[in-house]
Amino acid sequence: QVQLVESGGGSVQTGGSLRLSCAASGRTFTDYAMGWFRQAPGKEREFVTAISWSGGTTYYADSVKGRFTISRDNAENTVYLQMNSLKPEDTAVYYCAAVTWGGRWYREYGKRSFYTDWGRGTQVTVSS
Repeated sequence: QVQLVESGGGSVQTGGSLRLSCAASGRTFTDYAMGWFRQAPGKEREFVTAISWSGGTTYYADSVKGRFTISRDNAENTVYLQMNSLKPEDTAVYYCAAVTWGGRWYREYGKRSFYTDWGRGTQVTVSS
């Protein structure tokens, strides 16, 4: 099991930017693909973006494509989510997630149930 701790959330105005971090510990970081999900009040947790173990493959939800960028630093055991041009509808708790690397990830990367380890989340609030 890998432990995940998110940070970097906060409150910004529409059009602003935030950079979330997720620090991993307890296991070999490169054994894991990583993802970011978010959950707004009254809504289900939804996929935002995911990255392969090497960082060579990334996927994005259509709602954030072109605005958000996922990256990882395997030397620092950290995955990042750079969020630009934020909108009020981006307001949510953002969760970092991990799953042991394997070929299934290319088909399942967007499924919440596929990920086995989760952080506690960090709040992002975007005001208009």
